[in-house]
Amino acid sequence: MINRRQFLYLAGAGAASVMNFHGLPFAKAALAASKTTDFSPDVELSLTASPSEAQIFPGRPTTVWQYNGQVIKGDSNSLMHLDQSHLGPIIRVHRHQKVRIHFNNNLPARSIIHWHGLHVPAKMDGHPKDVIPTGETFTYEFEVLNRAGTYWYHPHPHGRTGHQVYGGLTGLFLVTDAEEEKINLPNEELDIPLVIQDRSFNRDNQLVYLPRGMHDSMTGMLGDIICVNGRPDFKLSVRTRAYRLRILNGSNSRIYKLAWSDGTPLTVIATDGGLLEKPIEKKYVVLGPAERIELWADFSKYPVGTSLELVSKYFEAAMLEADMGPRRGMRGGLRLPNGAPFSVLKIDVDKKETETRSLPQKLSEIERYQRQDTDNADSPRQFSFFMRHMHGLINGRTFGMQEVADDERIRLNSTELWELANDDRPMGMMMMPMPHPVHLHGKQFQVVERSGVLHSGYVDEGWKDTVLLMPGERARIVTNFTDYKGLFLYHCHILEHGDMGMMRNYLIT
Repeated sequence: MINRRQFLYLAGAGAASVMNFHGLPFAKAALAASKTTDFSPDVELSLTASPSEAQIFPGRPTTVWQYNGQVIKGDSNSLMHLDQSHLGPIIRVHRHQKVRIHFNNNLPARSIIHWHGLHVPAKMDGHPKDVIPTGETFTYEFEVLNRAGTYWYHPHPHGRTGHQVYGGLTGLFLVTDAEEEKINLPNEELDIPLVIQDRSFNRDNQLVYLPRGMHDSMTGMLGDIICVNGRPDFKLSVRTRAYRLRILNGSNSRIYKLAWSDGTPLTVIATDGGLLEKPIEKKYVVLGPAERIELWADFSKYPVGTSLELVSKYFEAAMLEADMGPRRGMRGGLRLPNGAPFSVLKIDVDKKETETRSLPQKLSEIERYQRQDTDNADSPRQFSFFMRHMHGLINGRTFGMQEVADDERIRLNSTELWELANDDRPMGMMMMPMPHPVHLHGKQFQVVERSGVLHSGYVDEGWKDTVLLMPGERARIVTNFTDYKGLFLYHCHILEHGDMGMMRNYLIT
């Protein structure tokens, strides 16, 4: 039964289409994974997802869905909450630590947590077949095998992921290791997490989701207000020091073209899967949903009193889907189309300090893959992403909860070349070109080749778990399928596209 507050959240107080919690098929609820006798965790946490309220604007609080955490065993700093934010707590762990996390679902809907970017067993990955109902608990146990980096977690129930993430269920999962620690990057208060999301609110301060129904599902949900760490009009006060800015595009569908407002190049030190081999300078970085970058931001050259902005610059029309026209936001503003220029956050330099760090010219070691290193160099697996008849398709197939096609079966310990395409147009089909950020569960990969690219904003030099394909683009990626057998997902990370079926399983055997 949905109460009045839950209904207002889903309906946007009458302005948005209702996504009700009943009537869609679900896999049988997974039983909570029991603790294993031979698993002794270094860190044990609980994460509880519940309806809550957040004071985002003056006046009535906004109804949100929220992760709250608690440390049961281990370092108390392994769980840290963002200041004045309803987003999930930051989990901080060290590589090779063993982690146990109890997920308690107090939402009025089935849910499960996916550990985005982490290399974990299939049962621990948060597949939608493992969703648990209200009042149940799922216990995760895994060793952190990933290198140091900025990873994250979010819900993954099929058909509901976009809605639940939009409601507030997003958190960062930060890993450190010995390689990272020895290069003396900015830390503690100089290490700043920035989760960028766009949201729409009605005049009663309530979140509005899919106000145009199927149109917003097809293009992906776009909000009219940019929030950073859950807060609109975000300002960051800094000293004349070097900072490490960890940036997650946590939006459902919006793509950002990030740049400094004064034209200073962005200094990129890390991507989805951790540190690059060396810093890279970019005039701008194109960041799709779920992608991360880390910036070395040195404010020592600015005098106290300087203000600047991190902005998203204008996209050329050919890079994005055809615009469907202006859309009026619920709070009275014109909704931002994907590709419009705007300010993401403001930075004020307000204190003079002497900088003691310098940018390392070598950040990490990365084992490079080449096409010839793969087991299928002459016949890459090919996957084409497109929409048809209100369904998201990969190679013409929509999602089946445990369905696996012959070309989705993979041998354990193989190294493979995949070709991902956003340029195929099946014969006789009229389709609106759309971007597709493609995410592989359970793996990091390397982008070894691109075609059809009209800009210079990608950072492909490091490890990735999500690769953005604009209309007309293809990418070839290489990864090795080690350690774990089982069923994993690959999908478009425009969350509405995934919810509409642009998601498939691959099976490691």
